[in-house]
Amino acid sequence: MSLKNKKVHLVLASGGARGVAHIGVIEQLEADGNEIVEVAGCSMGAVVGGLYAAGKLKEYTDWLTGLQRADVLRQMDFTFARHGFLKGEKIFSTITDLIGPQKIENLQIPFTAVATDLKTGEEVIFKDGDLYQAMRASVSIPGIFTPVNYEQKKGHLLVDGGVINPLPLNQVNPKEGHVVVAVDINSTGPKPRLMKPEEDENERSWLNLNLNFLRGSNEDSEPGLMDVIQTSFEHMQNQLILRDLEIYKPDYLIRIPRSTCGVFDFHHAKNLVEVGRLAYEEQIRESSQAENYGG
Repeated sequence: MSLKNKKVHLVLASGGARGVAHIGVIEQLEADGNEIVEVAGCSMGAVVGGLYAAGKLKEYTDWLTGLQRADVLRQMDFTFARHGFLKGEKIFSTITDLIGPQKIENLQIPFTAVATDLKTGEEVIFKDGDLYQAMRASVSIPGIFTPVNYEQKKGHLLVDGGVINPLPLNQVNPKEGHVVVAVDINSTGPKPRLMKPEEDENERSWLNLNLNFLRGSNEDSEPGLMDVIQTSFEHMQNQLILRDLEIYKPDYLIRIPRSTCGVFDFHHAKNLVEVGRLAYEEQIRESSQAENYGG
């Protein structure tokens, strides 16, 4: 089934820096004449989706694709808080500068972000209220980012929605004739050809190389704290996504492997946008052409 000139309900998964690939998918959807009429996202998928719904994705992309590795490290506002070692205020300062005060219910496109109530384990859905809080809560990876205070429940803390719903297919409501497009950035598979293996070998969890307490003593040692948190979280998310894909079954699914890059590898943003474009090209356009020609 060709994906052109459709009304699209877009679902964007969590996955750290790999979420930059969502931008490339969005660009290709629009290039094929599709209209994105609703977005639901988790973690980095909520950030990209929220900025798109607010009409600020291009500005964010321009900033993101100009980042170097040192720029990313400067965004890390480390803290000795009990709940995480990154406050996230620096990382989100550019976003707040871009969007200013925004209410989700006033966005150009209906938008949903998901987070997790750390106290109850329940899914927290943001379909209205403050856009910044929704995105910041959705991206709060447990053990890394400090949790967000839940304004509606005193004493409750919010963490990454990926803990229970990394690909929020249950949060879109397609009308008849519309299609659901999901982007899973936690799938298995080899590293995309744009992400050079030799770079990865030299920067295995490159953040660990800058933080002695997060890494092993040498390259052959046991994984550091960042590796353990990241890998464990990704395995969990992959299993949840596989379960939900069986239940909800989107009309179109784009898969990007979790081997693409590390959770904080935003210095690869330019390549990651291209990874998303190529994934769309290979998994949507080429498959549609093959179907049209009886392939």
